[in-house]
Amino acid sequence: MAAANGPTLNGRNVNGRNVNGPWMNQMLVSVRYEGAKREGMGLPMSALWLEGSALHGAVRGEELSGQDLVKLHLIGNLEDGSTLPLRIDGVTQGSGVDQDLWAYDVSFQDSKTGAWHPICTTADGSALKAIPLEGTWNYKEGVEGGGSKIHDNTVFTFACDGAALAKCVRFGYKPWQSVGGVSLEEHHQACTRLIRADFCGNGTSYTQDGNWVNLYDTQSVQTDSEPWVAEAEWTSQGATCFTSHTRATQPVQCADGRLVTSCGERFSANTLIISETPPSAQP
Repeated sequence: MAAANGPTLNGRNVNGRNVNGPWMNQMLVSVRYEGAKREGMGLPMSALWLEGSALHGAVRGEELSGQDLVKLHLIGNLEDGSTLPLRIDGVTQGSGVDQDLWAYDVSFQDSKTGAWHPICTTADGSALKAIPLEGTWNYKEGVEGGGSKIHDNTVFTFACDGAALAKCVRFGYKPWQSVGGVSLEEHHQACTRLIRADFCGNGTSYTQDGNWVNLYDTQSVQTDSEPWVAEAEWTSQGATCFTSHTRATQPVQCADGRLVTSCGERFSANTLIISETPPSAQP
């Protein structure tokens, strides 16, 4: 399996928080499998499930997927426990090595006006696609478990393009795949920590959007393409060690015992991914 290789821009967000904005001030944290209903249909689907990142549904004994799910209405869960109407407006299948990668145009309904707006947007408001991923994530920062994946078979996550969850899938760390007999689920989670510079593994990001980082891993999904300077070694729990050459814009609170000059010279035990920063960014 191959994926596009080379340096990338990091970012602070675990997932797109673009439901925040002029229409509401809540964060979409997950989507329910139950209660899905096609537009114009009285009864909800009898089942909804994911195969990789492809949504599948069943209604009256018929299995639906792909374009069949356009205009499917779903129930989103907000961070305060309330719900939000969602709708699939488009479905796109990847090509080549990404034929198993499905992305969806998803909108939410404004409760005051009834208008529909994309859940994932760029800074200028342009719509972005979302990749469905099993389970949900802890979006809290600076707490035990912050940034961690939560395995919950009743919900899934729409991962917005441009944020850490979707970026790491597009790097090739597809949590539903295995390489050399090794599941990439932990690599995907380690990648989300890396992209956000969540060194302490508690959800706190120590970087700003737009910094360059190079990454490579034990399974060669990504290979070392740059003669850059080692930054850190990563697991799904955060950085096991890091050097003084980090993207951190403030002192890292868990530096005791983790600041190691030789970090990143080779893959240590349990390390899944190594990150590097460009020499021009070094102090």
